[in-house]
Amino acid sequence: MAEVRFIHLLKTTWMVFLMQVLCTRGSKLWEVPTASLIPHANLSLRLFWEPQCQTQLRHLQNEARITATIPPNLEGHWVSSRCEVRPGPEFLTRSYTFYQSPTRLFRALQHYYSDSECHIPTYSLVIRGKLRLRQASWITRGATEAEHHLHKVGMVIHSQKAIHHLSTRLPFSCLGLKAGGHLVPHRFYELFNAKAEKDCLGALGFSMMEMELLRVETQHHPHSRPTQELFLGDVHTDWNERVHHRPIGYQEPLQNAMHHIHPCPVCALVYRASEQHPPILHPSPSIPLDLNGNWVSQRCESHPAVLFLTRLFVFNEEQRIWEGTYQHYSDPMCRQPSFTLLASGHYAKVGQSVKVRGAAELVFKVTQAKVIVYDQALLRELNSTQNGRCGPAGRWETGVEEDITWTNGCDALGIRLPHKEYELFKMGVDHKGRPLLFNGERPTDGSSPDRPAKRPTSFQTPMVQCSTRAAVEPHYSSYKDHSTGDKMSSANALHISLILLTVLNAWCWNIYLF
Repeated sequence: MAEVRFIHLLKTTWMVFLMQVLCTRGSKLWEVPTASLIPHANLSLRLFWEPQCQTQLRHLQNEARITATIPPNLEGHWVSSRCEVRPGPEFLTRSYTFYQSPTRLFRALQHYYSDSECHIPTYSLVIRGKLRLRQASWITRGATEAEHHLHKVGMVIHSQKAIHHLSTRLPFSCLGLKAGGHLVPHRFYELFNAKAEKDCLGALGFSMMEMELLRVETQHHPHSRPTQELFLGDVHTDWNERVHHRPIGYQEPLQNAMHHIHPCPVCALVYRASEQHPPILHPSPSIPLDLNGNWVSQRCESHPAVLFLTRLFVFNEEQRIWEGTYQHYSDPMCRQPSFTLLASGHYAKVGQSVKVRGAAELVFKVTQAKVIVYDQALLRELNSTQNGRCGPAGRWETGVEEDITWTNGCDALGIRLPHKEYELFKMGVDHKGRPLLFNGERPTDGSSPDRPAKRPTSFQTPMVQCSTRAAVEPHYSSYKDHSTGDKMSSANALHISLILLTVLNAWCWNIYLF
């Protein structure tokens, strides 16, 4: 009987030992990505590995799913897939047609609206010109630089209210109207003619500089036909700078009318529209702002000044705390990590936005931050020039998480702590019915919306909800060392093992005595 008990105890001790090993290594499974997402990362943000979020980010890493060629093939018809919001704010839908010819002629329609749902059209612009593709961009990897030349631009106004608004901005003499003349709805007015040297575009703040930077992506899907998207250059967030701004980032992509995402009801409306009959989008249901859960990038995003990145946000509405993981890359496929910024703090909801209907104004405060560096050039920069103003002076290592909270941020990376930002948020849904989160577009000049006057009036690429779990714990700092938890688990397992070994030792003595 004692022998049986001894064998049983050995089995029990072995199981405890295995449990100890698993306790020690089990949590590590979540720290090792199954794809080359963030190599050698010691991310302290546990929620980064929420399974749905991990799947979404891994999807972005699948290089075979997305292809892009330089120069791009622009031939075809490209349309908006939603009501777009530009700085100002301006609300519009776009339609571009590129003709395959030696001169690369194009025709564009831009429809402007008075509301953020693109339900009430104000005027439409008809743009004709030609485009000359140049070389691959040396600033924005994966993009092609181009030169555009406008031939003609015309305008059709759709309402008396729009006429009243435009009449204060457009000189009548430029439009060919005599003194006392009036603008008339649905009549075509020429704003620009290159041959006639006529130019009334300045008063509208109109520019087609977005065509100076282009990229076409083809997404290959396992069980359906490929889809194509056209990325045009970003529009400067400062109205006074947009006319001369040479883009280094992108706007929301346009869908190829023949190879678009499905379903896309907005695509069909924009495709069938004309300057006389602008698309009137169906009002989307009002969705209250509920930030709870995890939100992740849908694509490898391109931002002015910071180039390429993916984002992960985690919110706890009850405690009004948040965590953000910003993974920066040096390539347009988001496969060559440069550095990761981990930030956290709290936020407050101010109220509904007056400028953008359906959007809410918030104030965020960033109180803690950590950085993980992968790029060797950046690593050398931080170790040589920081002078103690960016984490541990001279002790930065590749793939090692360093706290920059105690140095009040990092001058070399443009991060200052504590830091307050005035934000604009909006909820929506995608074509699959999944919740989307829009947050404010960053200033083109690389600055921060650190005062109310700089609050965004447009949005970044929306993020998709990857988990509804409000998993930011009330008293949990996202920057504490999670190895502590592992050590505690190991210590507990070791403690149990020692107790069982002590019991085993006592039982062995009992066997010997009997």
